[in-house]
Parts: sequence; structure tokens; C-alpha cells
Amino acid sequence: MPPPAEAANEDGGGDASLGRHLLDIIARRQLSALFQPIVQMHSGEIIGYEGLIRGPSDSPLHAPMNLFKVARANQLTAEVEHLCRHVVLQRFAELNLAGKLFLNVSPECLLLRDARHGQTLEIIQQLGINPERVIIELTENQPTYDYELMREAVLHYRKMGFQIAIDDLGEGFSSLRLWSELRPEYVKIDMHFIQGINNDPVKLQFVRSIQEIADKSDTLVIAEGIETQAELLVLRDLGVAYAQGYHLGRPNALPAKAAPAEVVKALARNGVAVYPQRSVEKNAVTILKLLHRVAAVPPSMNNNQVYEIFLKEPKLLIIPVVDNGEPLGLISRFEMIDHFARPYQRELYGKKSCKLFMDSKPLIADKDTSLQDLSFIMVQADAHHLFNGFIITDHGRYMGMGRGHDLMREITQMQINAARYANPLTQLPGNVPINEHIDRLLQSGTRFWVCYCDLDHFKPFNDVYGYRRGDDVIQLTGKVLSERCDPNRDFVGHIGGDDFMILFQSEDWEERCQAILEEFAAAVQDYYSIEDRERGGYISEDRQGKKVFYSLMSLSLGAIKVEPRQYYSHHQIATAATEAKKQAKKIHGNSLFLDRRQQSGP
Repeated sequence: MPPPAEAANEDGGGDASLGRHLLDIIARRQLSALFQPIVQMHSGEIIGYEGLIRGPSDSPLHAPMNLFKVARANQLTAEVEHLCRHVVLQRFAELNLAGKLFLNVSPECLLLRDARHGQTLEIIQQLGINPERVIIELTENQPTYDYELMREAVLHYRKMGFQIAIDDLGEGFSSLRLWSELRPEYVKIDMHFIQGINNDPVKLQFVRSIQEIADKSDTLVIAEGIETQAELLVLRDLGVAYAQGYHLGRPNALPAKAAPAEVVKALARNGVAVYPQRSVEKNAVTILKLLHRVAAVPPSMNNNQVYEIFLKEPKLLIIPVVDNGEPLGLISRFEMIDHFARPYQRELYGKKSCKLFMDSKPLIADKDTSLQDLSFIMVQADAHHLFNGFIITDHGRYMGMGRGHDLMREITQMQINAARYANPLTQLPGNVPINEHIDRLLQSGTRFWVCYCDLDHFKPFNDVYGYRRGDDVIQLTGKVLSERCDPNRDFVGHIGGDDFMILFQSEDWEERCQAILEEFAAAVQDYYSIEDRERGGYISEDRQGKKVFYSLMSLSLGAIKVEPRQYYSHHQIATAATEAKKQAKKIHGNSLFLDRRQQSGP
């Protein structure tokens, strides 16, 4: 076995000189402690600190990652960890820091059965620190397999008065298994799942799931790596107990004893964070979902033979005709029976090619075609295609059939889901997320404003300019609303069609609304012809078929102010906001109406 310093080369831990340098650091105790605050979400108070270690500032072993890499390569992990704990504990006592100390310990060192097993407690007692203030934070650097031994070691530390935390949940080799086996008092969620959580619905769901498990297992969650106020407030709303990260305080040799004032103020504020919403992929679902394997017939088959197939299979309505993989057309059961029911038709045409009664212009679509695109093609095509269905191909070769009924069902279901959860046209959240956000606002006891947004004269515009241009205007409206709102405080939802809703927490909501109206009025001009713009409108038929002059589209905003405990459900709010919108629509042009009658209560 090579001596420790030589082993460094084999393990990638550096050359022999780094091993000697590490031994010198240990001998001269050249490690220093830094402390990073951990803040309670509920109060904004610092409840403790994580103790961190650094090597000499002018050394290649200054960073802890390099320090422990060389320690492992030289079989010095236990010695380095022991020194780290001693330095951190001693400095924690010298600074007289309040609260708890999170002390990093690797699982492999926790399992060592040597004289140092009780030395951490001995050091703590010498320094006059109560063991109940010290949290053993298990920092995983390599896989942990002996869980039974781990449980024994943790039980031993708990008997001495220590609590246990698991670091970097979600990042390590077996952190979820460790949680299940050790039942720690604290878990720290890895910063990967924290940073950007305000913009990532998958990270939000991960943390929400972890929090649900923690609630059921009496574990407190600490979110690591928080760098922005937006991240902090989303985590607070998810029920996470504690926070740690640069936004609350960087590691420091002389750490602050109180969280930054802006952090305390933000945490004390009643409002709610705006959760990120999962967007709808417009072309995520393809017609492959509708594929039915239907046996095809070759063009060489005669009509009598096809007729016999229909007789043997009463439920078969369509038979595709395919020549060496290339689809040629469709034969309808009813078309063939209708022909053969006429006098002499079977005698005349029974032995002729089945192509004779075939629809030679069927709908054909590649398997990668989206449901929406095929739906558009189906609407534009002749009505009989809805009954006959469509042929599905793979790079031009026949795969099977799809039914028009199935396509309509899927499209309808997608539209229902879009209206409820997220609108595929604007990508804005739909009715379900809107109502969920209203309920969160009501529960928080904060003041907020609800603004119902509706386009005036949208239907006649759609009739004259076409639904594609109408879709463009709806997308424009969603864009204008979103850009004029604070994404961290204001929630923009798309109810459906040309109806939108904004849930404002921004105190300057009225100025934002005026900016929305001005921007919309200017931008919508581009969607009209020059002639219509010049005369300020256009002629279209109303529902009775009469010619009517319609003004250019405008935007009506009906707003209500919601005070704490004024309303108790999103249903009440929807009713009041709808009434405000009706009043706004009575005002000519782009308008904002605040329903002041609602101020005294619903």
C-alpha cells in the first residue's frame, strides 16, 4: 500500500506536496470558520448558523472542496473533519452567536468506531455549549450503503442531545433513503431546486412534495441557496420553515446577528407570491394518439371481395386501399352497400377493382401532425371526411386510421383543459389557477385589486378580419397585460376568448391600468386596414343581419378593491368583478371603471 502522500496521485487529490501541505495545515491548525445565517420564514429572525470552513487564504486548499479532496486521497478525512468541527465550535463560542449551530459531518466519519466518537461532545462541554443547540448536518460526498450502522450512529448522537439534519436533499446519492431511514429533525433542499423556483413549475412541485412529506414526518425544511426575494416569497408561501442563501446573508467570519431589514419587511408582508404556471405545448399531442390499426386491401382486390369483408365484420365502416405501403383511398361501407343495392350494380362492377368505389382524395396526415393542425384541416375539408376519418402515415407509408369522432373528442377535451388550466393561445393561466390564486390571496388577509379585462367589438372584428387576426389581437392583449404587471406580485389570467383577469397586489395598480389602456389603443391600430383606421371603424352585420358601423376595438377594465375579510370565496369576487366589467363597457372607448360601491362589503 503506498504511503498517504503518494496515494494522492492515484486518487486525483493532487501531488505529494499537497499531501504534505495538508499535514502542515492540520499540525498548525490553519483552518478558519465562517458562519452563514439561517432565517425563520415566519418571523424573519435568525435561528442559527451553518458553520463553514476555509483553508489558508493563500493556499490551493483554501476551498473546502479541494481541502477534502486531498484529505480523502491521503486518508486524512477523519483528522481534517475533527479539526474542522473543533475550529467551528470554538469560534461559535468565541463570537457568542445566538441560536443553533449546524455542524457539517460526513456519514463516513459519523460511522468511525475510534476514540474520537465522543470527542465532539467533549469539545462542546469544554466550550460551554448546550448539545441541544448543535445540529449534526450530514453532508454526503459518496454513497452510503450501511443504513443499519447509520441508524445506530445517529441514535448514539441523539442520546447525547444532538439533533440531525440532512444536507442537499435531492442532490446526493441516497438522500431520500437517508431521510426515510434516519428520520432527521431537519432536511435542507439542494439549491438546484431553489434557484429560479419562482419561474419553474417543476421545481415548485418538487419543493411542494418535499414539504408535504416533511409535514407528515415532523421534519423542518431549510431551503438553501436563496438569491432573490421572489424565490424567498414563493418558498414562504409553500410553508418552508427556514431559509438560507446569499439573499439573507453570505458566509462571514463575523456574521450579522439580524437578517437584512428588506428581508424582514418582505417576510412580514401579507401578500402572496405568484406561482409559476406550467405552459401548454400547442403541438405537444399528435394524431398518433388516435391511431387504429385497420387492415388495408390492395387495389387488385375486387369489389365482391371487399363486400364480403364488410359482411363478415358488421362494425367495420371504412376500409383503406393501399398499394405497397402507399395509401390510395378509402372505401365506405355505406357507399358500397348503396351501390350494390341498386339493380345490376353487383353484376356489372362486382369483379372490377375496388378502386372504382373508392374515395380517391382521402385526408392523409403524417403521425407527427398535431391534433390542432389536423382539426384545422378537417374543418376546412368536405363534411364527409368527418365521417370517413383520416389515414395516418409514417413518412408516406400507411400506418392505420383515425376517426373524426375521436379527433373532435380530443380537441374538445383539450379546449376544456385549456380554459381551466392554461390557454394555449396566450400561454396564460386559465380558470383553475385564477381561482386558486384568489383563494390564496383571501387566505393571506391581504388587500388586493381584481381587474376584469374585456375587448369591445371583438366579435364583429373577428367576422370581418377572420379568426386568425382575432387570435393575433387576443395574443396582443395578453402580452400588453403581462408586460405592464409586476410578475412577482400581480397575476394575469386568461378566462377564455377575449376575457382576461388581473389580480393586483401592486399599490400602483391604477397607473398600470392606464398604461395598459394607452399601449393597447396604440398597438391595436396595426390590426386594421388603412381605410378602417382613417374612418375610425368599419361596417359589419349584427346578429339580425343588419349593416352596422362598429368603432375600432377598445379595452374595458372593470376593477374592484378587495379588503381583508370582505369576501370569502372566488365565486363572490367573480360576480363583483363581472358587474364592474359591465359598467366599464358602458363607457365609450378604452376605459377603467372602479366599482366604489363594493368598498363597504359584498
